[in-house]
Formats: sequence, C-alpha cells, structure tokens
Amino acid sequence: MTKQIALLVDSAMDMPQEIIDLGGIYTIPLCINYSDATYLDKVDITPEEIYQRLDKEIPTTSLPPLDLIDQTIRQIKQDGYQEILAINISSGLSGTFNAIRLALLDHPDIISKTIDTKSIGIGAGIQAVYAKELIDKHYSLDSIYEICEALTHKEHIFFSIPTLEYLKKGGRIGLVTSIVGTALNLNPVISCNDEGVYHTVAKTRGRKKSLKKMIDLVKKQVEHSTDYRFAVAYGTDQEDAQYVFDTLKNELPNYSDVYFDTISPVLGAHTGPEVIGVTILDLN
Repeated sequence: MTKQIALLVDSAMDMPQEIIDLGGIYTIPLCINYSDATYLDKVDITPEEIYQRLDKEIPTTSLPPLDLIDQTIRQIKQDGYQEILAINISSGLSGTFNAIRLALLDHPDIISKTIDTKSIGIGAGIQAVYAKELIDKHYSLDSIYEICEALTHKEHIFFSIPTLEYLKKGGRIGLVTSIVGTALNLNPVISCNDEGVYHTVAKTRGRKKSLKKMIDLVKKQVEHSTDYRFAVAYGTDQEDAQYVFDTLKNELPNYSDVYFDTISPVLGAHTGPEVIGVTILDLN
C-alpha cells in the first residue's frame, strides 16, 4: 500500500508516546556511552537507570549509529512511503540533524525534507507533533516544510536546572558559562538561542524562584496570542513539574493542546535528574 509522508525524528525530541503510537513516525535513537558499554536511547536504557548511575559515572552521548539511520530510511521505503519529513534536535547541540540529512541524500529515490528545530527535548518534540497533524490532514510535503520552518521561531523552550555539573561534564554547556552554580544556590533558567545553542535567560536563586521565572517567561511569549500549546517534561521531580503544569493550565486558558511527560534518557544524562523543561508553541 502506498503511503505519502513518513515523519522521521530522533529520540532526544521527547515526542509524546501517544502521538508516536498514531503510526507513521520513525524514531532514531541516539547513543548513551559508558566506559563499559553503549546503549541506545529509549531502547536499551531508561532515564531512571541513568539517574541511578550518575554518582558513579556521568555518561557521554553521541550520534545515532549511521547504519541504523540508513536501515530506518530503508524501512520507511519498504513500508510504502513516498516522502520523508525529517525533524530533528538542534544542529547547535548535536550532529544528529546533519547525520540524518546526509543519510537522506544517499536515498535519492525517495523525496525528503529536513527541519532543524533549533531546539531539543519537548521543544523539538512539540514542533514534530504539529507536523504530524499536518501530515494527517494531507498537507503536501512542501507546505508542511514551509510551515515547520516558521515554527522554529514560534517555539520557545526553558529549563530549570539546579546544577550545571552534568551539562559541563557532558560537553553541552553551550553559552552557559558565567554561572558559579550551587555555591550561591543559583538555579538558572536556560533556553536555546536563535542558533539552537544553550544560553542563560535568567539567574535565579533557589528552585521556587526559578520555576516562577520560567512560568513568567512562558506566559510572556504568548501574552498577545489566542492559539498556542505547551508541554512540561521532567526528570525525577514530578511534584514541581506538576505545579508548573497546573499553573500554566490555569493562567494560559487559550491552549489547544498540552502534554506532560518525563524527559528522554539522553537528555537526562546532560541535565541531571531534577531538570524541569517547559515549551510553548505560538500558532497565531
């Protein structure tokens, strides 16, 4: 049976499982590397397993295996799809986008488009969710590509991270370099800039102030909008994440969809267990 557009994403995007279960979405896992073994994100290892081992070893992460990318593209073709829309985490944080883009060039027999979300985690995932909706509404690949390119400027992600230790040791610190850290009880709010690189947007002191600042930043992004959606993702701190989620639902009444879930293992390796992330997508 001939199908039109397959959505090709990566595991660091934190797409909600209920959306993936709709079908037509292919997820390529990144690698999580320990001194004694390498695991495929969300396939061989869970966030909880990473958190339990952080005291002993902070893992590194790396691109999905190139042969697995090629294998996935071949599977998409075998499943009868005529076109591929690849939406991936920021090229400013990972080489995954470019690896998938180059792999698609080796398959000229299937039409493809690639989107660099300039984001990560649920920020990238919420863009892919919207793309899936357009696919299911039978938009053309060119139309979806044009719309999704614009989404990268309409989506904003914020993270509350109590410690920068994991970002530093994982080599993902980006532009977040001027914060001393736990000595001053600093709990910064971090985002992705226009190039998709981590940077500090607020230097708050203490968890409560950090969460409040993050909520305020999210609300500011859509203060003049009547059509938006948001999502909250977390590591182990479900209680504070639930507080953020409930507050935003109460104070942003014009949302069309919301999502609440844990973050991926590969992102947890970078941010540590107490991370809380919030993304807002303005559809006006």
